[in-house]
Amino acid sequence: MSNGNGNLLKKAIRSISEEGLTGCAVRTGKFVKKQVNRRKKEAPAYRDVLFISGCREDLPHPWRYRVLHQREQLEACGITTGEVYFQELSLNQLRYYRAFIFFRCPYTEVIGKFVAVARKLNKKVFYDIDDLVIDTKYTDQIPYVRQMSKTDKAAYDENVENMGRLLRLCDMAITTTNCLAEELKKYVPDVLINRNTASEEMVALSRQANSTVKEKNNNTVRLGYFSGSITHNADVEMILPVLIEVLEEYPQAELCLTGELDLPAELNQYKDRVLRFPFGDWRKLPEMIAQTDINLAPLEDTIFNRAKSENKWVEAALVKVVTVASDVGAFHDCIENGVNGILCQDRQEWKKALVRLIEDREYRERLGEKAYQYCREHCTTVKNAAGFTQALQKEIPENYGFVLPGLEISGGMKVALKHAAMLQKNGQDVMLFTLDNPARWQDFEGCRFPVLSLKHTDITGYIGCGVATMWTTLPFVEQYPNMGRRCYLVQNYETDFYEEGDPLRVQANRTYMPHNRVEFLTISRWCQSWLKKEYGQDALYAPNGLETECFPVRKRSMDGKIRILIEGDCAVDYKNVDESFRITNSLDPQKYEVWYMSYNAQPKEWYRIDKFLHKVPYEKVPAVYEACDILVKTSLLESFSYPPLEMMASGGYVLAVPNGGNSEYLQDEYNCLLYPAGDLEKAKCRLERICTDKELQETLYQNGRRTAEERNWEVVSKDILNLYL
Repeated sequence: MSNGNGNLLKKAIRSISEEGLTGCAVRTGKFVKKQVNRRKKEAPAYRDVLFISGCREDLPHPWRYRVLHQREQLEACGITTGEVYFQELSLNQLRYYRAFIFFRCPYTEVIGKFVAVARKLNKKVFYDIDDLVIDTKYTDQIPYVRQMSKTDKAAYDENVENMGRLLRLCDMAITTTNCLAEELKKYVPDVLINRNTASEEMVALSRQANSTVKEKNNNTVRLGYFSGSITHNADVEMILPVLIEVLEEYPQAELCLTGELDLPAELNQYKDRVLRFPFGDWRKLPEMIAQTDINLAPLEDTIFNRAKSENKWVEAALVKVVTVASDVGAFHDCIENGVNGILCQDRQEWKKALVRLIEDREYRERLGEKAYQYCREHCTTVKNAAGFTQALQKEIPENYGFVLPGLEISGGMKVALKHAAMLQKNGQDVMLFTLDNPARWQDFEGCRFPVLSLKHTDITGYIGCGVATMWTTLPFVEQYPNMGRRCYLVQNYETDFYEEGDPLRVQANRTYMPHNRVEFLTISRWCQSWLKKEYGQDALYAPNGLETECFPVRKRSMDGKIRILIEGDCAVDYKNVDESFRITNSLDPQKYEVWYMSYNAQPKEWYRIDKFLHKVPYEKVPAVYEACDILVKTSLLESFSYPPLEMMASGGYVLAVPNGGNSEYLQDEYNCLLYPAGDLEKAKCRLERICTDKELQETLYQNGRRTAEERNWEVVSKDILNLYL
């Protein structure tokens, strides 16, 4: 039997012995439900914030307030959330969220790597803590901790130190009280206070408790102390003399103790008036508090206690029970003394407060009602949702989602990835969405992007700026509701990717007239022109760029045999490759050598070719340009034509037909020679002039290099970033 199954069997046997078959069945049902829910959480879903909890069943109270309730706050304002136990965290979950909140988690190697990768992705990491359990200098002040065995304390201290270590790695802390925030600022630069609040379920259960609890017995006054934790023994001992006096002087007084509290021996003589309840399901707590008349909240004045929150006051207020609390920390900040509760600084004030509340029913009910009205308005998840959400949103970087058909690297995809890389290097959170691709990550030029498939992922989180990159990706960007800006990066006239009669031609064309507001972006002056002229779209423009540093520069001597490069897909009519070969076929093969580079098509039989370069990897393309002297580029239609720019970057010469994709940087007699399409004789003459005119060679070389450098990605990066920021 595996260890996992063995442990389950031991738990089942213990449950039967302690709770009986019925109790075991109930517990088993809860376990199964939890496993089902856990598996549901693992289903691929893109959301906004992931809570990573260091607490589970062993500490349900902190988990409920700091994970469940804060999730409810965010969800109430449209921020989608997820949750995972810290030992089940994986790096893969970085792909699915914009921000991460670690609650009471210790540092582990996995978490350390998780935070490091999140930083590289420009995702915000928060540490949420509701107690000073981040440094042993605080926890050593707790009497219960000091009384631990040496072995137990060593393990406890190690966990505390690891929580402090993770806190210091995070960008920011979230906490519950002013005092705790001041202490945390010694460990992290920024702290956000989000006080504990009552959930919708808590409020509903409290309302139900108010209506179902029977009329309280006028002959008794019940004082309740709901500690929850054994660490509060010292707190109740602080007011023990007062409790003994009250029980002695007021026979109608009863004391209700709940939680892991050791009963002081001094109270044994009043044990018939001391009611004990074990620590149980929190859902029963409102009814238990509602059965009391006065809620006791004593706290020793220590730095550890001053950092604690006002939960006990809120829980009692929701069932209209007045609270008497120590004038410490959050109680001091939240309770208006004598109005919605009573604050005490010493035993005399405790005695005075309890005496009046026991003797004056109208007074205690008035204070309980005031506390109820205040907490219903100011201390619930929904009432505080907007404030917390807005504060958190200010800290989470704007995110960008580039939507790609797939991840096959083409010219257009490379430009989109280059834009994405610039944004990530500038500090933005960038992710890639694909229509249908199983990849999880995409590496590109030193950047790593999370990849999510729209087909296989439930997308519910916010996308600050969605960028469609091809016509097939626009429908998602146009229609997804939870998106800030909607952009369409147009790099070509995709209508003409299809022949007349092909239904896809109409669908592609439709994307240039979207129903919803879409911002058009382009890297081509030609695209900018036809978008305005044909479709009335004002497109923002930024120049395309080139990694000029990747191209080795060689000044051509033009002595000996001249090597001509022809580039393009001869199967695509508008590439007009045939015309290039008509020119070169007429040249003297003793003086001219012809190389042909094509990624897709094979050369036609009539082409005279000395070397065919097929599917050359992009990183090897610069060497091809450097090895050749003149590029002949005869395309009739381009959105942006890279080959002339690449040839100029290597120091070579360009003979080209002008088109919309090269006109924004090619200038005849300045950095290239141009000729009108179809004029083969002029093309041949101009090519021969490049070979023989030394003055022209120098002009084209200098200006060609200058043009290429002006298009270096670093030079144009500011213009590109301005499209998005």
